[in-house]
Amino acid sequence: MTRERIIEAATDLIARNGVAGTNTEQVRAAAGVSGSQLYHYFESKQALIRAVITRQADSIDSNGGTPSIGALDSFDALEAWADAALERQSENDGRGQCTLNSLAGELSGGDEDSRAELSSGFTRWTKLLRSSLATMRERGELRADADIDTMAYVLLAALQGGSQLSQTLHSTAPMRASLTSAIAFVRSFATPDTPNGAAPDAGSGAVRL
Repeated sequence: MTRERIIEAATDLIARNGVAGTNTEQVRAAAGVSGSQLYHYFESKQALIRAVITRQADSIDSNGGTPSIGALDSFDALEAWADAALERQSENDGRGQCTLNSLAGELSGGDEDSRAELSSGFTRWTKLLRSSLATMRERGELRADADIDTMAYVLLAALQGGSQLSQTLHSTAPMRASLTSAIAFVRSFATPDTPNGAAPDAGSGAVRL
C-alpha cells in the first residue's frame, strides 16, 4: 500500500537522520513515489511525522519499533521486556532509532499536534503497564498496597530516560541502569511467596537484565 510504504520510508530515514535531518524529498525518493502521491496522503512534513508517531505507538502490540509491552504480568515478563529494550538499543551501539522515545525527544516541545500524538501513545503504554501490574496484584504477586500507577510511570520513565541517555552517550549502560532500578522498585513490593519476585541480595549486583 502506497501510504504504508511512505510511512515506512520516513521511519527508516528518521532512524538514520532524525526528524530535522529528514525532508519530504528524501522520503519521496526512498518510497519510490511521486510528489503528488506523497502529498495526496500527507499535506505536509508535520502530517507525515504524526503518522510515523501513530505507527510507532501502534507497535506496542507487535515487535516493531519498540519492545512489546502488551503482557508484562510477571517478573519474568518484565525481565524479558528489559532484555528486548537493551537488545534493540545495542543493535546500533546505543545510537538512536525511530521510536516513540526518540520522537518525543525531538518533537514534544515544538509542535502541539505532535505532542498530542506522542501523549496519546505514551498514555497507551502506561495503561498497558498498569493493566499488567494490576493483574500481578490481583494474583497476589504484588502486595495490596503496591501503587501500580506509580510503578507504571517508573517503568516508562526508565525506558524513556534510559533510551535518551543511551542514544546521547552511544552506550546501553544508562538504559541498563534505569531499567534495573525500575524493576528492582517493582520487586520491592513482591509478596514473600512470589516466584522470582524477591530482589537480589545487596552483594549480588543488579537485577538480571
